[in-house]
Amino acid sequence: MEYRTLGGSGCSVSTYALGTMTFGAESTEEVAHAQLDAFVEAGGTLVDVADVYAGGVSEEIVGRWLAARPDDVRDRVVLATKGRFPTGGGPNDVGLSRRHLSRALEASLRRLGVEAVDLYQVHAWDPLTPPEEWLRFLDDAVRAGKILYPGLSNLTGWQLQKVVDLADFAGLARPVTLQPQYNLLVREIEWEIVPACLSEGLGLLPWSPLGGGWLTGKYSRDQAPTGATRLGENPDRGVESYARRSAVERTWDVVAAVESVAKGRGVSMAQVALAWLDDRPGVTSVILGARTLDQLHDNLGAAGLHLSDDETATLDAASDPGAADYPYGGPGSDQRSRRIEGGR
Repeated sequence: MEYRTLGGSGCSVSTYALGTMTFGAESTEEVAHAQLDAFVEAGGTLVDVADVYAGGVSEEIVGRWLAARPDDVRDRVVLATKGRFPTGGGPNDVGLSRRHLSRALEASLRRLGVEAVDLYQVHAWDPLTPPEEWLRFLDDAVRAGKILYPGLSNLTGWQLQKVVDLADFAGLARPVTLQPQYNLLVREIEWEIVPACLSEGLGLLPWSPLGGGWLTGKYSRDQAPTGATRLGENPDRGVESYARRSAVERTWDVVAAVESVAKGRGVSMAQVALAWLDDRPGVTSVILGARTLDQLHDNLGAAGLHLSDDETATLDAASDPGAADYPYGGPGSDQRSRRIEGGR
């Protein structure tokens, strides 16, 4: 396992994080605890939860695991959670208002059985709450010792820049990370979001690094998924919907390229997709989300794996989302750069 700083902070974390969205939903508590043990034994440190995962059960499972482990194991864990989405049926049980976040943070700390979390992330933008309000709440929580670092999740480029500028202008605790969807099938964040993070020193914590299983090779062009897989149980599931992604030829180009590199390396397709993402500019830690212990062990095999320039170029070419000329394509990019030479 390798380590990087958590964005612009001085806190070090493993370059692979353990996501817990499956805990209490797709993975039993016994399996979840086995995953946490295996992750820490492999050198992993960053554990990412959220208050809405399995209706709070995920946090409770992690909390019971922390309570049952010795101090030296607990001390290694860098704990991250999130708040924003509905935790009840009332109009103030959702969003980034000070009222909701104060209750959400206290509930997360209680479920996790800790006095503070290392990273507290706003789970998404809230169009009804001024960012000054929730930035002030995060700053107050840092000063109160309930969170160590603020983080962001699922923001667009302009939202991210606005938040950082407001924090800097008001002298508030500055977000150190952004959690976006990012993988070989979803690279559009490279047009605005990644450059903004690089410019402002925010570390990327990509979720869905395997594209909901697409980059493992488990799905085929000729047959809709069945059985005990996420799409087998629900083919229309979220952003990785089989009908939507299978209809795009680029999907199969990417899958074929990953398979080719994996065969040449003698490793799994998942490890290739993870290694590609782990070495992208700005990435701090890639969030793994496994159902089973076997899946996690395979994913952890990507730790320390770095692709060659030729392998990376093959994957880059197959996964290029094909930006239009302006402002993100070749002509636009060329116009925004220059060398020191004559003006004409």
